[in-house]
Amino acid sequence: MCSGGCAKCLGIALIPLAILCVLANILLFFPGGKVASQNSNISDEVWYFGGILGSGVLMIFPALVFLGLKNNDCCGCCGNESCGKRFAMFSSILFAAIGFVGAGYCFIISAVAINKGPKCYTGVLGGWQYPFTDGNYLSNTNLWNLCQQPTDIVPWNLTLFCLLLIMSGVQAVLCAIQAINGLIGTICGDCRCCGCCGGDGPV
Repeated sequence: MCSGGCAKCLGIALIPLAILCVLANILLFFPGGKVASQNSNISDEVWYFGGILGSGVLMIFPALVFLGLKNNDCCGCCGNESCGKRFAMFSSILFAAIGFVGAGYCFIISAVAINKGPKCYTGVLGGWQYPFTDGNYLSNTNLWNLCQQPTDIVPWNLTLFCLLLIMSGVQAVLCAIQAINGLIGTICGDCRCCGCCGGDGPV
């Protein structure tokens, strides 16, 4: 497969993942599936916008660049033959790095949120707080009863942050693959030119 074709496949995979990450982050603003009475009652990690900014907005740019590389397989990039396929593949490495950083940001935020647990109403010490420490609630579901409100906040946050963790991890892997693919394309060139640009060899 040409390096541009491989990049296109990766771009196609990144777009739905980015959309799902944005949706998951938005759902976290509705603890337990309900509108929060106060913004301060929402877990801090939700406001870091890991899924919206990290795995969402920052991931769209690399995905679009990867998709565009297929159209530049042999005769330059953006319709400019002087640009060269190798330069286009090199630029994809930079965008892959941006995507990797965005996915890494979301991954770290999600991991911290899972370990910390959700903010909820416990009825003691002012009510709203983080009742769990060091992920102790993950192995002991009986502790979930400490959260009186919102209803089902623990499984809600845990499920959505786990989804963000998994999807951002997949995004990071895909961006890493494109970085390697882009490096190969930069050094070795892409597929055969199929007679364009005045040659039959690789660009």
